[in-house]
Amino acid sequence: MRRQVTAALWRVLLAAGLVCGIGLLPWLTRTDPARTVLKARSADRDPTPEVLDAIRAQLGLDAGPAHLLGRWLGGLARGDAGQSWISGTDVLPGVLQALGVSLLLMAVALAVAVLTAAGVCARTLRLGARRRLGGRRSRGTASAMLAALPEFLLAAVLATVVGVQLGWLPALGWYGPQYTLLPALALGLPAGAVLGRLLDDLLPGAFAEPWALAAAARGLPGRRIARQAVRRCVPALLPNVGLFVVGLTGGAVAVEQIFDIPGLGRATLQAALAQDLPVLQAGTLALVLLAALATGGARLAAHLLAGPALRDGALSTLHRPAPPARGLLPLGLAAVLAAVVACGLPRDPLAVETGARLGPPSPAHPFGTDSLGRDLLARVGHGALDTLLLALTISAAALIAGVLLGLVPRLSGPLADTVNAVPPVLLALLVTAVAGSGTTTPAVAVTAVAWAPLAAHTTALLRQERATLHVLATRGLGAGRWYLLRRELLPAVLPPVLRHALIRLPGVALALASLGFLGLGAQPPSPEWGLLLAENQPYAERAPWAVLAPALVLALLGALAVTAAGGVRRPRRRRHPRTPAAAPVVEETPREPAEAR
Repeated sequence: MRRQVTAALWRVLLAAGLVCGIGLLPWLTRTDPARTVLKARSADRDPTPEVLDAIRAQLGLDAGPAHLLGRWLGGLARGDAGQSWISGTDVLPGVLQALGVSLLLMAVALAVAVLTAAGVCARTLRLGARRRLGGRRSRGTASAMLAALPEFLLAAVLATVVGVQLGWLPALGWYGPQYTLLPALALGLPAGAVLGRLLDDLLPGAFAEPWALAAAARGLPGRRIARQAVRRCVPALLPNVGLFVVGLTGGAVAVEQIFDIPGLGRATLQAALAQDLPVLQAGTLALVLLAALATGGARLAAHLLAGPALRDGALSTLHRPAPPARGLLPLGLAAVLAAVVACGLPRDPLAVETGARLGPPSPAHPFGTDSLGRDLLARVGHGALDTLLLALTISAAALIAGVLLGLVPRLSGPLADTVNAVPPVLLALLVTAVAGSGTTTPAVAVTAVAWAPLAAHTTALLRQERATLHVLATRGLGAGRWYLLRRELLPAVLPPVLRHALIRLPGVALALASLGFLGLGAQPPSPEWGLLLAENQPYAERAPWAVLAPALVLALLGALAVTAAGGVRRPRRRRHPRTPAAAPVVEETPREPAEAR
């Protein structure tokens, strides 16, 4: 009871701190809000000290942060989020309308993600149901490349090909349910590929559990066993499903921009760029509340699915030793990626040839040229130093922080829930609103949130691993906490979390690229990959190679990350014959779950 009260107080303090930070945005920003309001409402008036002082007095900015925060909170209690500094209209109706649009888009995208995840796991489910899995996991190179596709690039391709050239679906606007399909595909396909890879990583362990073996021995249909295997693995993935819900709502800024969707992400981006802080405050608060609901719902669903088993210690581990991945595919992908970077580094990424604008691939320019005649191979190679090395550094830091914080769920759980409320794009907007845009903005924004999914995954796996029979038996025979952590828990948890970190490595690179695409990171003439995509997207129809070159490199990175993750396995350890944890647990009558009967 004391632990629950402490965790609840910590959660309340973090939530209060986040809400206060949102409320103090007009005071924290380094730009003068009075100048923003004057420029928006009366651009022809001179910003004299008297005029600016009058605007500050009207906005209440001179009263101090305490008065500013109190007035904002009091207005929220009355259902008033203030008025827009740009248009002068009430903020709350517009934000609620944008939130409704984003929720509808999120629901359709989540359905697409579930169907995509089912397709990624179909082969593993089929083999597991036929008892032919043999401890192997599918390599999933296609799903890896799909997960590494930038959402904004996929959105641009779908809008151009399916919407404009083929005319199958509307490409721009928001006038009915049919307008949700293309943006939902752009959001749901990469998210579903990531979820499918995480689920595919757990399914072999579920099919090897005693209940599955007993159900197969009794002749139960393979489809019923497969359904129960999915149900067994879902609780460990629910924390990450909550992250996808927030990401598909607040992180869909680029997709909403491309399809001209009046969603919450786009409204928040426009408010941040225009320094319309009341709209930015309301949009951020709406995302925080949505994240709280998604996290609470995921936690409740996990408790309903696996709560009694976690309490009674009736689980077996999902992370069994498996043979290392065979094949030269990871080495081949790494060699191709290294060759592309090595061939591009000796070239000049800033050399302009006006006579070779948008030139196709040729011996002189293997990847073609961009709109200024610059060599794309050189820009992709030099951009790897800005994007790939930064993504590797952020991923390594996120892995270390995620594992360490995941070991202390009472501290990291509320903190991760708070961080999950702010996707990288929104955090970059907040950083931009306070400190301005710069080259460090993407790194700060992505690093601040990249550890949260890994911490949530570590905590979920630890909860299930502590409830396994062999851990309970080892503890009952006198093993201490550190022995269990070092010899039983960490060897079982670290490999799947490391695979998760590798799978998310392209996502980190994509987050950096998305911020560059939105103009919140590196600025021209930097060869950063997101900036390359943003600069060349207007020429996608005339010169598709200008967009495909950085996109294919990102897809190659995704395939390399997932195939390399397939080789991360829990090592086989030879146990002493008298080690209690190695003793088999004999059950009188093996039983399958109630749902399988």
